[in-house]
Amino acid sequence: FGKNIERPQQVRSMLADLQSASAIPLFTAVDEEGGRVARLANNENFDLPKYESSSAVGAGRDVSAAREMGRTIGTYLNEYGFNLDFAPVADLNTNPDNPVIGTRAFGSDPETVAELVGGACEGFAQAGVACTLKHFPGHGDTSEDTHNGAVSTGKTLDELKACELIPFARNLDHAPLIMAAHIAAPEVTGDDMPASLSRQMLTGLLREEMGYTGLIVTDSLSMGAITSRYSSGQAAIRALQAGADLLLMPASLEEAYEAVLEAVKDGTIAESRLDESVRRILECKERYNVITFG
Repeated sequence: FGKNIERPQQVRSMLADLQSASAIPLFTAVDEEGGRVARLANNENFDLPKYESSSAVGAGRDVSAAREMGRTIGTYLNEYGFNLDFAPVADLNTNPDNPVIGTRAFGSDPETVAELVGGACEGFAQAGVACTLKHFPGHGDTSEDTHNGAVSTGKTLDELKACELIPFARNLDHAPLIMAAHIAAPEVTGDDMPASLSRQMLTGLLREEMGYTGLIVTDSLSMGAITSRYSSGQAAIRALQAGADLLLMPASLEEAYEAVLEAVKDGTIAESRLDESVRRILECKERYNVITFG
């Protein structure tokens, strides 16, 4: 986050120190979308390319421009020691009352956004940085903010497939990670469980029906949509049971860790379930040269 980023050499040293402290090479991640969400480029101590917004890049409907954006951002992240970016945004800017997405999206037309997101993914891959489609199943047509509390979409599965899910579905093979939002879809699941904690959404829809084989990361588990309803331990267990591989930022890391450990010991979570995620994590790290074997 911006609070961790002071100046170029400080970032390089911080990330190098983190890697040297870990026996297994780490994912080092940042939110660097371009536009208003750019932790490095928006820091006055960094002389980096700046983008007005993804929306501005997407206005020309030029896939090569989106590819160049991904390659440019990925290249400078790589130089500082980041190997994972929580970008690009695959949401659609379809609700003018949406307080979260807006110009962070490439646009509002699902087919066009799908192509632009694909271009951005290609650019990140060319730069050697793993990228992330966010926020599944789509945050663009909601009128609330998951940072603050519960958010839901009233769309049916057919309606999601005809709109919000298209940029995700078209880029399943281009995105090593997909971030699950804390958005409930009661017309799909029949309950108010956030997608990030819903087995029906992550395993049933994203993995089994859509065929996604990459990593699933939750949105920050310290956001209000989660902390207002679940403890850190409850959220961590539910996310793993749902099919998430990476649990991003539990409000209490210690509580989340201890809860998962106990859940595996008492059989609430099968060890084989964790093994699936560990394998996917290691395969992704190998693919992006974070770790090498043999």
